[in-house]
Amino acid sequence: MDQNFGNAYDHQATVRFFRRWWKLLVAVFIVASVVSLIVAMLIKPLYKSSAVIFPTSSNRISKAIMDYHYSLDFMDYGIERDCEYAIQILSSKRMQQAVCEHFNLLEHYAIPEGDHRMFKLEKQYKSNISVRRTDFLGVEIGVLDQDPEWAAQIANYMAAMYDTLCHEIHHDRAVGAATAMNAVCAQLEREIDSLSALPQTAWRQKLVSDKCEQLADLQTRCAQVNIDRDLEVSYKYSVDNAVVSDKKAYPKRMLITLAGGFGALVVCIFALLVFARKED
Repeated sequence: MDQNFGNAYDHQATVRFFRRWWKLLVAVFIVASVVSLIVAMLIKPLYKSSAVIFPTSSNRISKAIMDYHYSLDFMDYGIERDCEYAIQILSSKRMQQAVCEHFNLLEHYAIPEGDHRMFKLEKQYKSNISVRRTDFLGVEIGVLDQDPEWAAQIANYMAAMYDTLCHEIHHDRAVGAATAMNAVCAQLEREIDSLSALPQTAWRQKLVSDKCEQLADLQTRCAQVNIDRDLEVSYKYSVDNAVVSDKKAYPKRMLITLAGGFGALVVCIFALLVFARKED
């Protein structure tokens, strides 16, 4: 006598199920696939362009020029820290604002007047523009757009704007440092002048010598800061400039069609199983 233990799988029931409903299932798959294909055809295609850069080392240029004992070379490729700095700058609000203003993305993305307009712009911007680290410490700027020429232009503009923002950051920091150093230098010069007016003694000579040494060291550092402030150099190596793509990146119509067809097929099978259970 045959006995079924537990929930034994009934192959015959599966065969009977598909024999009964195969025409409906095929029809659902075909109809869902056709509908998915039509929807995919209606979606406006997006084209992708990418620019790849290698950030340079963040070592100070002035030290490499003026300090013979400085062992690091500012011409070196950046390390992981420099790569993270580059990603942060390229993903910053300042970069986003510069790109949106330069390309007038409010109009380009056809964002209507009304509440939350800037929020919608930021959402669209982050959806279309990505910045990621490559496997070899490079940075890839990827841009999706309905216009392939705009995608390439935006990616190349961001790569060029990276240098501008880096220079602004370094310039602002150097200006503050130079102002503070110049003030200290002026104070040391006044102190040296005051000490020079005192009677000649060993103590006065030692003190003047120490302050002159401090002043010389500070003036050297101030000269380094002035170099960092005024010198405009590139903070990246451009590996690949963005080019106009002739092939759409989105949507993948075949994937959408298959996903729609199989998704509808799964839902239909589940519904039929529920229906069959109610019949039993």
